Amino acid sequence: MIGLDTNVLIHFFLQDDAEKGEKGKKASELMSTLTVAEPGWVGTPVLIDLVWEMTHTHKIKRIGVIQILDQLLSSQEITVQNSDTVREALRLYRSRNTEFADCLIACSAKAAGCSRTVTFDRRAARDAGMELLG
Repeated sequence: MIGLDTNVLIHFFLQDDAEKGEKGKKASELMSTLTVAEPGWVGTPVLIDLVWEMTHTHKIKRIGVIQILDQLLSSQEITVQNSDTVREALRLYRSRNTEFADCLIACSAKAAGCSRTVTFDRRAARDAGMELLG
């Protein structure tokens, strides 16, 4: 298994660096070597970072981010850490106007057996199913 960092995934999905050293091409070459027997591994911190970078830095629309996450989750050559929890977070992200990180936080806590997740973030409470503290 090969761990994949956020920047490798960004360059793979955006193919944005032709004139800056061909990072997109190198990322694609690496991704093409992944197999079921030797998959790429994507940790949940990478997913949070990926979504943030795509939406805030690269201005990718929500639907594009959803497609990227779907592609990672459906690939047999990619292993996503806690994939069932990530799928549940993605389902929530699809249906609500909230941040993916908040969805993953709430779903991870639920998967860990927490009865509730508390927050001071009104939007996370309203849209990600957390409980407002205070």
